[in-house]
Amino acid sequence: MIINCAAYQHGRKIGDIRKEEIHDYLGRPGSFVWVALKDATPEEMAEMQKQFGLHELAVEDASHGHQRPKLEEYGESLFAVVHTVEAAGDELSVGELNIFAARNYLLSVRNRSELGFTNVRARTEREPHLLKHGSGFVLYALIDTVVDRYFPVLESLEDELERLEERIFASTPARENVEALYALKQKLTTLKHAAGPLQETTGKLYGGRVPEICSGTQEYFRDVYDHLLRINQSIDSLRDMVTTAISVNLSLVTIQENETTKRLAAYAALVAVPTMIAGVYGMNFEHMPELKWAWGYPVSLALMVVIDAYLFFRFRKAKWL
Repeated sequence: MIINCAAYQHGRKIGDIRKEEIHDYLGRPGSFVWVALKDATPEEMAEMQKQFGLHELAVEDASHGHQRPKLEEYGESLFAVVHTVEAAGDELSVGELNIFAARNYLLSVRNRSELGFTNVRARTEREPHLLKHGSGFVLYALIDTVVDRYFPVLESLEDELERLEERIFASTPARENVEALYALKQKLTTLKHAAGPLQETTGKLYGGRVPEICSGTQEYFRDVYDHLLRINQSIDSLRDMVTTAISVNLSLVTIQENETTKRLAAYAALVAVPTMIAGVYGMNFEHMPELKWAWGYPVSLALMVVIDAYLFFRFRKAKWL
């Protein structure tokens, strides 16, 4: 559905217009039309294609969705795909923003995303000296807003990692820790799939040959690129920390198992010595030393206790018990 449709001239809003009036404003010098759609139907996309003369391959990508973040040029127009990432409870919700931009129009199509861009429109309209750059500045404002929304998601993942690191050294079962860490790593991968390609895409808008509609706004896109660079570096750092946390968790499990093995071995030794002595005197040979000795039984028990006490002392000293 159409969220908004407005015309602008020399950086100032002329007013909201009906979609049937779009063509009337496209030919005006110094003006452009900004249309925002949400979960557009094929009929709406076909109508926008007719109004703006959109390239059929770009329309096909926007209609099918699930595209990798990218930037493509079709003559004097641009087609950009940006992924939105929103926190939805314990999971991340990934949406898509398709942007068609040319000198005299900008069309944004939002799919599978609950957060809108009304604040972007209000922000750009408060800055007519920047909005006079036309659709290139609007393209920057949309991408910049999407990137800024990555930061709270990244901070929440950092907090989640800190909580999991505390759980590793607590009494939480190791299996639960590993499952939670792998889930966190999947979220980081999801965010990386959105921010990584977008960094490469944004780099094309400020360095070297830039599209004509972005001329005059290169420094703004460079600022977005710097933000994406920080985000991607933080993601890579967090993924390394998650991998380290998983290794530490598995190492603690191994250490705990070794401690258990040592305790079992120590207890087995304490049982083995009396068993051996009792087994020797339990043999049914006729001629055995101390067989007729009146003190044989108490001495044997005393010997078992003394040897076990000595072994217990040595195991405690070696921290096996």
